[in-house]
Amino acid sequence: MFRAEKAGHAGTLDPLASGLLPVLLGDATRFSAYLLDAPKGYAADIRLGVTTATADAEGEVLETRPVEVVRAQVDAVLARFLGPQQQVPPMHSAIKREGVPLYVLARRGESVERKPRDIVISSLDLLAYEGDLLRVQVACSKGTYIRTLAEDIGAALGCGAHLGGLRRTATGPFDLGQAVTLEALEGMQDAERDRMLAPTDRIVAQLPEVDLDRATRTRFCHGQAVAVEGLRAAMYRVYGEGRQFVGLGESTGDGRLVPKRLLAERSEPLPSG
Repeated sequence: MFRAEKAGHAGTLDPLASGLLPVLLGDATRFSAYLLDAPKGYAADIRLGVTTATADAEGEVLETRPVEVVRAQVDAVLARFLGPQQQVPPMHSAIKREGVPLYVLARRGESVERKPRDIVISSLDLLAYEGDLLRVQVACSKGTYIRTLAEDIGAALGCGAHLGGLRRTATGPFDLGQAVTLEALEGMQDAERDRMLAPTDRIVAQLPEVDLDRATRTRFCHGQAVAVEGLRAAMYRVYGEGRQFVGLGESTGDGRLVPKRLLAERSEPLPSG
């Protein structure tokens, strides 16, 4: 629909999940890592009292237990999962062991040891608690498995649980309020559809910025480190004249800005001298 020569996305969704999927087209694909590494937001339905083999609604039921949990217990347990922590990835995940995704091993009935990973849960808000259903809003770091979080919450409550439903609500600077459905895009004319595209630099909106004059920008775009005084050591969004986004540069803290990720090279020649 967008006549793009290349495309990518910023993080797969499980088959049972819905919600936000950032799609990158053309030069924007060069910056996909910044969305893959970005914090995520989810709305999750946690079903208490039932544990499954996959920790979600698709798995075989392993155990059913009565749910005798009051709101105060829920609040206390959710608070325990806030902040930096370690989480063991589930077997039903795309993490690879010797080149083989864990979910392939799991389907064979195999289970292997998984190393805990460092994650951060920034917020965990209870949206609803009715019967055996907990509905929570989660803001978390990359690499957080919400199905594992649901299972761990159920274990902490003493009744077991699995993930009943999941909707991704945010990825980095993007949220569902900015999203457009495929069906809506299909019904648009080309010009209207193109207006739905966000500018590439929004992907890295969290980074500080620096403006270059024409000659400096040209050298930078040809892959040369350029002199820019007064920059602290950090990664920067880099703009040329007319606020044209040209890519990312890293300041070493010694007055130099080194190109790290550029848009397509410009045909403009290097200045002489």
